Amino acid sequence: MIKITLPDGSQREYDQAVTVYQVAQDISKRLADAAICAEVEGKLVDMDHVIDHDAAMMLHTFESDIGKHVYWHSTAHLMAQAVKQLFPKVQVTIGPAIEQGFYYDFDKDTPFTEDDLMQIEERMKELSKAGLKYERKELSKDEAVQVFADMKEDYKLEILAEIPEGDTISTYQQGDFIDLCRGPHIMDTSKIKAIKLLKTSGAYWRGDEKNKMLRRIYGISFPSNKELNQYMEFLKEAALRDHRKLGKDLDLFSINEEVGPGLVLWHPRGAMIRHLIESYWKDEHLRRGYDLVYTPHLGRSTLWETSGHLGHYKENMYAAVEVEDQDYYIKPMNCPFHISIYNSDLHSYRELPIRMAELGTVYRYERSGVLHGLMRVRGFTQDDAHIICMPEQLDEEVEKLIVFSLDMLKHFGFEDFLIYVSTKPQDSVGKNEDWENATQALAKSLQKLGLQYELDEGGGAFYGPKIDIKIKDAIGRAWQCTTIQFDFNLPELFDMQYIGSDNTPHRPYMIHRAILGSVERFFATLLEYHGGRLPLWLAPEQIRILPITDAQNDYAEQLKEKFTELGYRVNVDSRNEKVGYKIREAELQKIPYMCVIGKKEEADGTLTLRQHVKGDLGVMSFDEAMKLIKEQAQA
Repeated sequence: MIKITLPDGSQREYDQAVTVYQVAQDISKRLADAAICAEVEGKLVDMDHVIDHDAAMMLHTFESDIGKHVYWHSTAHLMAQAVKQLFPKVQVTIGPAIEQGFYYDFDKDTPFTEDDLMQIEERMKELSKAGLKYERKELSKDEAVQVFADMKEDYKLEILAEIPEGDTISTYQQGDFIDLCRGPHIMDTSKIKAIKLLKTSGAYWRGDEKNKMLRRIYGISFPSNKELNQYMEFLKEAALRDHRKLGKDLDLFSINEEVGPGLVLWHPRGAMIRHLIESYWKDEHLRRGYDLVYTPHLGRSTLWETSGHLGHYKENMYAAVEVEDQDYYIKPMNCPFHISIYNSDLHSYRELPIRMAELGTVYRYERSGVLHGLMRVRGFTQDDAHIICMPEQLDEEVEKLIVFSLDMLKHFGFEDFLIYVSTKPQDSVGKNEDWENATQALAKSLQKLGLQYELDEGGGAFYGPKIDIKIKDAIGRAWQCTTIQFDFNLPELFDMQYIGSDNTPHRPYMIHRAILGSVERFFATLLEYHGGRLPLWLAPEQIRILPITDAQNDYAEQLKEKFTELGYRVNVDSRNEKVGYKIREAELQKIPYMCVIGKKEEADGTLTLRQHVKGDLGVMSFDEAMKLIKEQAQA
């Protein structure tokens, strides 16, 4: 008798081997139809996988992240099949699922056109209707090499050459298309109901610009047209919120080839927003017991040798600058400098915890293909802090960090958070006891604060476990912000010590912590989250005064002076334009408030207040306008 244990603890019993699909049918025909793959004893398998022994089983539908990944990867195979049928001379490379959809890279002499994408999409729909079964085959390495050599698929042969001798290799075939793949996959192509190919771009083989440029096609698929239509609406909204578009429309920042890719030029309005973010950041850190520090933009090679960066991170660092026969490297991180400040003096346990914070600008060599507006740049300012403490102070410090992080994010208008605790990966450093204590400290602090979180098993860095806090925006996207990261590695490498109450040296714990992440990425997140309509306190121009004629310019300047004395950022639009045009301009620039003043307002000492999007709020005195603005800013 074979017992199959389901996630709810219930069991199904069978007197002979059974497939995952048969078990799913016994549970519910509807569930069997919706199921994409399963986990059997923790291993992902196809729906036709045979279970011949007692096992725990969990089904995955499109509602789960794993189900989506398998569904989209199966669609990538379908796209590759369509491309090979339409363009037989093209070679296939790799086609993974990504966070939203999938892509596949092809070796093709010329780029794909929009017409090509339409043809490929139509062929995919035809193949989907054919209901072609995804068939798994296991081959020896020699057999697999023969298969792909016969097909003249050079990239597959290159991948096979890296697989150790003796390993079993799996392939998946649907119809006339076969691909190297671990799997699993959906049962057949008919499950792919709605398809949209989104764009095409160039991509270097294996992400290395020294390799050949390939042609990448991105796509998305869903089990229903309704879900696809909803996603296309989501893309329209996302395009309106794109920080690159908003940055240009609102004149906040620019990136140009003359200066260099991935290097940001902050325009006055964007610089004002950044100043406001950073000023709030500094004030809050000082209020919560942090010491502000400043560190150089480069350091001697010996520093980066000690930290391990030259051994493990050099490919992401810029070339050395020689100074007096010594190599200096532009910093990719601030941590070694903060440790050097700590190590510049001997510390007693009475001084701990020490909290150092810096808005430190760092530089990392990001490949041109991954640069993306402010989200992925080569020069950026890290919201960086390091807490150096005793083991017994760990719980309290973590709890303070979580509260601090959420308080700060909420101040910027964020409300919906996803929290993850990432645990020890297979490749790690440090004692098991330290890992256990640190991971428990993270989990206990979240539990004590009543916060829901998910475990990311094995997702910690090699040097310590961490908490990640992501925010969800108005259209459901998740953005990475806060990271609270333990480090058992650098305190050892730099021989960090403190003198304990027993008068002997001890090794402190160190926590890396970034609440906003990088200022650039946070700025982009903030723009997209709010759709450019920033909270009043962050608006670079909070109020714009719009005189109807030149005759009201003097009165407009008087109002500006009164607003400015109260700390508001105000401009007067005195251009010789109609007031309707001035209002439209202010709306497009997302100015929170507008004061329209004409002959009557000047005579009565009043103003007509308008609010962005909401429109006319009526005629009122200056004091009434100030009261209304304050009330709405606090709402």
